[in-house]
Amino acid sequence: MAHIGVLALQGDYEKHARSLERAGAQVSEVRTVAELNAVDGLVIPGGESTTMLKLLDRESLFEPLREFGATKPIFGTCAGAILLATKVENPEQVSLGLVDIGVRRNAYGRQLDSRVVSIDADGFGALEAVFIRAPIIRTVGPGVTVLARYNDDPVLVEQGLHLVATFHPELSADDRVHAYFVKKVTG
Repeated sequence: MAHIGVLALQGDYEKHARSLERAGAQVSEVRTVAELNAVDGLVIPGGESTTMLKLLDRESLFEPLREFGATKPIFGTCAGAILLATKVENPEQVSLGLVDIGVRRNAYGRQLDSRVVSIDADGFGALEAVFIRAPIIRTVGPGVTVLARYNDDPVLVEQGLHLVATFHPELSADDRVHAYFVKKVTG
């Protein structure tokens, strides 16, 4: 059974944990390096990416997360997608640089502009996608596979071990994206 951590510094990590459990994973909240080192994969939830960077710095987790991602799978959603990207704009900020994408923060607008849409995803069919102040993936490197688009922009991508969604699959009753990540972790 896959043992997957959910970074529990900010965001709806509890809903991610429930989705992962329904998908067959053992789940732990991760707040320390020791807890990170005890898991086989990690979910970085949504939230506010600059705040998450400050919390990662305060907890001395930034470099350990980068090292973890060099050998183990990470699934980043919304702000987690921003943290995994190689390039971030609006404004520019540091990131883990683990997935070869360029993202624009808050590109879908303000909180009032949040939306729920149906998207078609390769291998999934129709998925409900919840966008809340979501980033837009502006550039995709050659090793990145686009699994789904919304308005012609990539919204679900993978590269090697890692999976990125600019939407919030944990806010849907559909656990297929989490189940896909569990399969990535179990190999």
